[in-house]
Amino acid sequence: MIRTGAPIPFLLAACLMTSPVPAAEPVSSQPADPHQWLEDVTGEKPLEWVRQRNARVKAALTENAPFQALETRILSILDSKDRIPMVGKIGPHYYNFWRDAKNPKGLWRRTTLAEYRGKAPAWETVIDLDALSAAEGENWVWHGATVLEPDDRRCLVALSRGGADAEVIREFDLEKVAFVADGFTLPEAKSRVAWQDADTLLVGTDFGDGSLTTSGYPRTVRVWKRGTPLASATTLYEGQSDDMAVTAFTDRTPGFERQFVVRQMTFWTNELHQLRDGRLVRVPKPDDANASLHREWLLLELRKDWETGGKTLPAGALLAIDHERFMAGDRDFHLLFRPGPRTSLVAFSPTRHHLLVTTLDNVRNRIEALSWQGGKWLREPLAGVPDVGTASATAVDDLEGDDFFLVTASPLAPSTLSLGSLPGAGAPRAATVETLKSAPAFFDASRLVVEQHEATSADGTKVPYFQIGPRELPADGSTPTLLYGYGGFEIPLVPGYDPITGAAWLERGHVSVIANIRGGGEFGPAWHQAALKANRPRAYEDFIAVAEDLVRRRVTSPPHLGIKGGSNGGLLMGNMLTRRPDLWGGIVCQVPLRDMRRYHTLLAGASWMGEYGNPDEPAEWEFIKGFSPYHNVDPATDYPPILITTSTRDDRVHPGHARKMAARLEEYGKPVLSYENIEGGHGGAADNRQKAFMDSLGWTFLEKELR
Repeated sequence: MIRTGAPIPFLLAACLMTSPVPAAEPVSSQPADPHQWLEDVTGEKPLEWVRQRNARVKAALTENAPFQALETRILSILDSKDRIPMVGKIGPHYYNFWRDAKNPKGLWRRTTLAEYRGKAPAWETVIDLDALSAAEGENWVWHGATVLEPDDRRCLVALSRGGADAEVIREFDLEKVAFVADGFTLPEAKSRVAWQDADTLLVGTDFGDGSLTTSGYPRTVRVWKRGTPLASATTLYEGQSDDMAVTAFTDRTPGFERQFVVRQMTFWTNELHQLRDGRLVRVPKPDDANASLHREWLLLELRKDWETGGKTLPAGALLAIDHERFMAGDRDFHLLFRPGPRTSLVAFSPTRHHLLVTTLDNVRNRIEALSWQGGKWLREPLAGVPDVGTASATAVDDLEGDDFFLVTASPLAPSTLSLGSLPGAGAPRAATVETLKSAPAFFDASRLVVEQHEATSADGTKVPYFQIGPRELPADGSTPTLLYGYGGFEIPLVPGYDPITGAAWLERGHVSVIANIRGGGEFGPAWHQAALKANRPRAYEDFIAVAEDLVRRRVTSPPHLGIKGGSNGGLLMGNMLTRRPDLWGGIVCQVPLRDMRRYHTLLAGASWMGEYGNPDEPAEWEFIKGFSPYHNVDPATDYPPILITTSTRDDRVHPGHARKMAARLEEYGKPVLSYENIEGGHGGAADNRQKAFMDSLGWTFLEKELR
């Protein structure tokens, strides 16, 4: 559920370098790319090429009983009625989006808390996406709803065609359970929209020439009044064409009503402007700090050290200060979280009187409840968090109360949803926690164990990883092992309950490994920044170090070691193919980046130059070309088999990356399979059946190659 209010949506999906440095070697001067024609996403010739490769994959992997049995099992897990129906509170109801065999596109539905506590809640259907899709001749994919708070009577529903990032937005009446006739409607675009009041929207969308950034996101925020044409919306703020995006939001907390504009210059830098006395005033925070507001508090997450108020506040810290006092010049911050060498901030969620803060300690979740009392913040650990696994605590309704949802899981124990309650204002005391729902075990974990190990990277850095597999392993390197990694955008990988991996891989006596490599967020901003731009190879060296440690420990050996990753993790897979082809028995590469010379010209690619660099700047292309897999395939090198998958409807990472890499490997006679789902967006699948098929392709490929 998407809610309006305090959190500021700084990370939209992209960034763009702002330095206007001329390119000495523009794209047009590069050697001709023989496969560039494959970038024509919907051209008939490229799609015919795609259909031919899809047919080869089906013939190689799907036309057998084991594949069909696995696909059926995965689909049964995805469609299981025993899954936990996660909910979000809007007004008096608890809303859930649900897909199953009967409702493949899904139902947006609601119930009461009393009903939800029961084993078989009575649900009221709010939107039947299957019926809507059939009536309108569309393949709608649910993207959520933005609610008008605190009224909770109207919302803006976001629908995607086939799973793309671009959305159609429509106003919906939650009391009448119907779309609003002549209500607010936005055509398909990568829009950013928020309520200003019941009759006014703050809109960033495609208004025509000059209204989008180079990354394809809104460049302007405009004020749109009910009953007027969208084209008549008046401009509130306009960013630069080479910004990442501009968006706005309204905090409608009673007593703290205020309006903000966010100028996102790059993925990692932004400006926050508040509308004060009819004019926009910049909030004087560091550009690389993320900000949120909750009632009187301004909350800042630092990405670099900040010298202010006579103090040095550390990168990775969470700070709090009274917002109005800060705007008046006060810099006496409260340090809510101080990072350590192996501790980092993951998330925080305010309730009415408290702040739930989730951190990682050596990649293990910890949660505390913080409370403001007597001029200082007091804290109380939250019980029930697994030592190894995932845990998230989020407010049920931060406007009204101090209840929260706690979701926990571990690699061997399925998810549990609990309803917690903190006392009202005052010192924190132990929360009361009521178990609401528990998911069943979807695979047999009785013979499995979870271990945490460390590998030593090329520069001596200790890199943790989690190993999930049989208690008793043959010490001969014969066990098929899958190593998974991401290593980018400050995203930490924490091992949770993965029923599909369990059913498709672990039950067969195989091993699954998660690598916590640099570029991720396991140890805060410094861990991420250690693999930015010219330092990107550090992430690749870390991943190789983990693989070599698995071989050294005789868990597995190269013929039995497979790897998998998607998106930025797909770029990781491409570099593992070209850098250490001798280490892998098979590679599954999903919705990947591949051509790093042209990535910034394809769809949202320009938005990631803060992560990878600008290939139009000669000095930066010098290091980028070293991790551009498309340019580093060697015709004379033997490569392991690779399965590359993507989606025609992925409007974030261009499917041309996957297509061109497959074509280049084919050109050099290397073992490659390529499959492109026509729908699915960046997630690769638009519904459970498509996901079951796509997942089964990967697991079947690995089983075949790593035996």
